[in-house]
Amino acid sequence: MKVQDLDSFKEKALQWANTFDVCCCYDSNSYPDSYGEFDFLLAVGIKDSINLTYGAAFDSLKEFYEIQKNWMFGLLSYDLKNEVEQLSSRNPDRLNFPDLFFFVPKYLVAVVKGEIKLIIGDQTLLDQIEEYNSDDQPQSGIEIQSKLSKELYIKTVEGLQEHIIRGDIYEVNFCQEFFAEHAHINPLNIYTKLKKLSPTPFSGFFKIKDQYILSASPERFLCKRGSKLISQPIKGTARRSGNIKEDELIKLNLQNDAKEQAENVMIVDLVRNDLTKSAVKGSVVVEELFGIYGFAQVYQMISTVTCQLDPTIHFIDAIKNAFPMGSMTGAPKIKAMELIEEYEFSRRGAYSGTFGYITPEGNFDFNVVIRSILYQSSSKYLSFQVGGAITYASNATAEYEECVLKASAIMQTLEN
Repeated sequence: MKVQDLDSFKEKALQWANTFDVCCCYDSNSYPDSYGEFDFLLAVGIKDSINLTYGAAFDSLKEFYEIQKNWMFGLLSYDLKNEVEQLSSRNPDRLNFPDLFFFVPKYLVAVVKGEIKLIIGDQTLLDQIEEYNSDDQPQSGIEIQSKLSKELYIKTVEGLQEHIIRGDIYEVNFCQEFFAEHAHINPLNIYTKLKKLSPTPFSGFFKIKDQYILSASPERFLCKRGSKLISQPIKGTARRSGNIKEDELIKLNLQNDAKEQAENVMIVDLVRNDLTKSAVKGSVVVEELFGIYGFAQVYQMISTVTCQLDPTIHFIDAIKNAFPMGSMTGAPKIKAMELIEEYEFSRRGAYSGTFGYITPEGNFDFNVVIRSILYQSSSKYLSFQVGGAITYASNATAEYEECVLKASAIMQTLEN
């Protein structure tokens, strides 16, 4: 069916979905995407679910899918790295998201080319959505704090660069946490505001009881369409300008920036290597290198790497073989993850993990959990992390300013 005001329908549908213990929304915000199949997906309620810590989580997910052969929505947290490689997580975690959580929804609503489709559910579902009236909860002031000062950030980056000089790594993604305690927020209102300020192609709202991910992610981790796997790593960021001529110049400068290209190509090589583990021999292709894409606050340099999935490899194993995403780790990958654990001050958890969906046919699409607010409503703890690629050529002060730029939409969203 078609509706007159699609934005109003999506907002009301999310308000209705938020009354359930678990719901997950995936919203492209109408960005053109040659690999996207849905403009909007909303999964609501639990028919069945799994909630696992790392150990044998990917194998359990594979078994769960083979039993269900149904629509599944879920989260893979960054700390599943400890299952993929011989690694550990020791940093403090105030959010405690599951390492792996997937659910088969009771209801599933999609929007495709402006048309609403009921994938799981009947007409009464639309009536419930139409009749629903939200009860807005008040929001208190939020005092955002940082886990590390600018001076400590710069000192830490310089420490990481010593490892690069020694030849331990070429590049590492270093992140810092911003947080608020005693944060009384309405998560859905915050997500709606964030989406308006920063509409992105892989945004989403994920509620797991008292835990929320409010995401304005611009990045795709991994997607499967038929036998084709697609990964689109982001490396390279530049601020936007309100002045058209200056904005165009910023875009051109990013396109030709040798440092940003070097960062991007390192991760492209890493992604190619990750996909090779699951690919038909010789099928890994870089379809686009150094593409420049505009978002509300920033330009991003995005490359597209694809392959044909080896028919002897299960698609869940293909996800495992590429996890965690190279754009959020560094190269070489294992050493970069070891240094991330050593130098960062907070556990990443859901941040720089991924959430998305799997279809009954075994297609899937997963984002990268960046530019996202994580919230634990029971403890009133709110957190978001930002980071960037550190290389030999990085300027620590400039990297700090880039982090502030990436955090700007979230900071604006949380202002009263």
